[in-house]
Amino acid sequence: QVQLVESGGGLVQAGGSMRLSCVASGSIFSIRGMAWYRQAPGKQRELVATITSGGTTNYVDSVKGRFTISRDNAKNTVYLQMNSLQPEDTAVYYCNSDITRSRWASPVTYWGQGTQVTVSS
Repeated sequence: QVQLVESGGGLVQAGGSMRLSCVASGSIFSIRGMAWYRQAPGKQRELVATITSGGTTNYVDSVKGRFTISRDNAKNTVYLQMNSLQPEDTAVYYCNSDITRSRWASPVTYWGQGTQVTVSS
């Protein structure tokens, strides 16, 4: 009954910016860690950024200083602000979140269906 839906992808020129959003909906008690992954053609899916329930963030080295992950708990939403985009950032971006449906239930990992980001040179 929990769903994650990404939005904000599209086509942008190198050096431009884009903000991705991911909204969680359904029967949710609490949202724990949230993350963004990406997968380029012919490559493995890689972890891009994470944010804990306490707001601690981590990034893959290739996006440090350019990308910012944030969350709005009141809206059950995680964002990825992407600046200084380069062609190598082209990929399908997926959001991911560990969510519980009751106070003592075990968390379950949910995935969005992805949004395409294409950066032209």
